[in-house]
Amino acid sequence: MEHSFFPHSPGFNPLVGTASWSDKTLLDCGKFYPPTAKTPEARLRFYASQFNLVEVDTSYYAIPAVTTAQHWAERTPPGFVFNVKAFSLFTGQWTSTDVLPKDIKEALGPGRRMVYKDMAVEFREELWKRFVACLVPLQINGKLGLVHFQFSPKVVRHPAAMAHIEHCLEHLPGHTLSIEFRHPSWWENDAVTADTLGLLRSLGLVHTIVDGPQGSAHSVPAIWETTHPDHALLRLHGRNEVAYGMPAKSAAERFDYAYTSVELQALAQRYSPIARSVRYPHAVFNNCMEDKSQLNAREFLAELKAG
Repeated sequence: MEHSFFPHSPGFNPLVGTASWSDKTLLDCGKFYPPTAKTPEARLRFYASQFNLVEVDTSYYAIPAVTTAQHWAERTPPGFVFNVKAFSLFTGQWTSTDVLPKDIKEALGPGRRMVYKDMAVEFREELWKRFVACLVPLQINGKLGLVHFQFSPKVVRHPAAMAHIEHCLEHLPGHTLSIEFRHPSWWENDAVTADTLGLLRSLGLVHTIVDGPQGSAHSVPAIWETTHPDHALLRLHGRNEVAYGMPAKSAAERFDYAYTSVELQALAQRYSPIARSVRYPHAVFNNCMEDKSQLNAREFLAELKAG
């Protein structure tokens, strides 16, 4: 599908940024935003002056209001791109009823604390409609990139999971979806890996290259391949193997890691041929403790463009 809304500046123009721009530890550390950036609007405007891409992570935890997405579009310059994470319920994750829209939570009745696959179809369909609606302001303003599905580690390679991916596609016509599998069964050997990549290609989905901690039951390897003619996506979670394999109080704690210059140079060299083979290469740093992801994203972009 043609995405004419993406920037068409001459030369190599990779999309590089971070997962979120308003994490608590980022705001608390005071290292990234200037003292004058005291409001959500000021912070987003400053962030967009530093990077051309951001991943919206709040949409995973609760579906944003349409007016919120409209504000995002208004507060960023032409050519700025938002990748939006899919709502948790759509990715095989148990979801608290507290994050559901008030009318849907009330319709579910008292006593429901968590929802999953057992949620009534009519409520799930309504959530899909509201999620699609929140994408519209970004889309019509030419600022919507990928809709990112970070599947639960419980989503194993199985025909039911493949059918669910097709179900997600059906609910997002006209959008480009990126897929991140977090169960190693999708990549357990060369034959399975080839089948997984083949599935993504056949459905027009963007494979997510993952750089992340190794050694845990949910660690997945970096598969340096593309499955979409226009888009590539690299997500970098840091390499904190100890925190990744243990219960963590927050995502910042789990992904607390600062890539070294040597590591960033090696990653840029590995990603560069892939990034230069597609029209829109994305790279998202999710090592979201304080300003580590912002510092690493800046250095990685410089290395990528130098290569």
